[in-house]
Amino acid sequence: MKNDFFSRGRSVSDLKAHLVLTTKYRKKLFTKEMLERLHEIFEDLLERWDCRVIEFNGEENHVHLLFQYHPSLELSKLVNNLKTVTSRRLRSEFEERVSEFYTKDALWNGSYFIASCGGVTVSTLKRYIEEQDSPA
Repeated sequence: MKNDFFSRGRSVSDLKAHLVLTTKYRKKLFTKEMLERLHEIFEDLLERWDCRVIEFNGEENHVHLLFQYHPSLELSKLVNNLKTVTSRRLRSEFEERVSEFYTKDALWNGSYFIASCGGVTVSTLKRYIEEQDSPA
C-alpha cells in the first residue's frame, strides 16, 4: 500500500491498528474460502468507515487485520460493527459449515486484541524527539 495520509479539516494523520479476532472457544472454523470472503467483507466495511485495509490474513481459529483509520474514529465502535456484520454474513453465507461448530449466534470470542502501530519504532521516535533543537 502506498503511504497515504488522511487529510480532513485541520488535521493530517497516519494512524494504523492491528486487530486480532478469535473464534468463540478458539474452534477451528475457517476454511480458505471463508477467509477470502472475510477479507472482502472487511474491505467493504472499512471503506464505509472511511478506513483502509493494509493487510489481512488468518488461520482456522483467528484473523489478523491491519488497517489505517482517522483519529475521529471510535475504534471500539468499529470493532463491534466488524464483529457483528462479519458474524451475521458468515453465518448466512456458510450456514452449513458454521452450524457444525456453533448453535447460537456468537461466532467471535467476546474479547479482541488491538494495538496501534506505525512506520517507525517507539525508540526511533523517542530519539527523534529527544534530539530536537530546543531553545536555550
